[in-house]
Amino acid sequence: MKKIFAANWKLFKSPKETREFFAQFKELAGKATGEVVFFPSAISLEAASESLKGTSIKWGAQNAYFQAQGAFTGENSAQVVKDLGGSYILIGHSERRSLFGEGDALVADKVAFVQGLGLTPMLCIGETLQERESAKTFRVLETQLNLGLAKADKTKPLVVAYEPVWAIGTGKVATPEQVAETHTDVYSILKALGFESAPILYGGSVKPDNAAGLIKQPHVNGFLVGGASLEAKSFSEIASV
Repeated sequence: MKKIFAANWKLFKSPKETREFFAQFKELAGKATGEVVFFPSAISLEAASESLKGTSIKWGAQNAYFQAQGAFTGENSAQVVKDLGGSYILIGHSERRSLFGEGDALVADKVAFVQGLGLTPMLCIGETLQERESAKTFRVLETQLNLGLAKADKTKPLVVAYEPVWAIGTGKVATPEQVAETHTDVYSILKALGFESAPILYGGSVKPDNAAGLIKQPHVNGFLVGGASLEAKSFSEIASV
């Protein structure tokens, strides 16, 4: 299975900064050992599209609604992402769930709509620290996958990103043993649902100094990277493991 290295820029980088980043990153991209995907902020999507034309580097939006257009103030259109040459939509990130109240039913609608457009949904799942300490990790992930994929098409592309909420932007990272155990669980859940061909990415304070150890764990098919993806050098190092 191919490796995927995805960068979630969250609410960072203006269009000008986006162009400057890619001017530098394209010189380093040849070292990548798998597919590289960027998720810029909405205002910088067109800058990413223009910068990456003619390259093998993929990009997408951090969020999109489950309708192509309409009276949905503040939302992003997956159809426009497709028209601009994008390939992915990030769906169900923990910040969307916790800060903006997105539930599993909405996530399921988004996954199905994105697949219907011919784009690839990258579905994020993960447990809180309280849920892990209460031994609820498996149950939480199983519920998120069962409900989030309730309307998904098994014949169309899907990527799953496991991000323990307690390790996102905190500097904490799951141990290789924890990652191995949880990714094996996620794979078993996906297999039971008929999505065993979906790559499973790990996210949560991934950096150049821990990426090589994490990528060796079973069912770790790449990374979804936050802070360390904002600098071309550090992200290129992660993508070359």
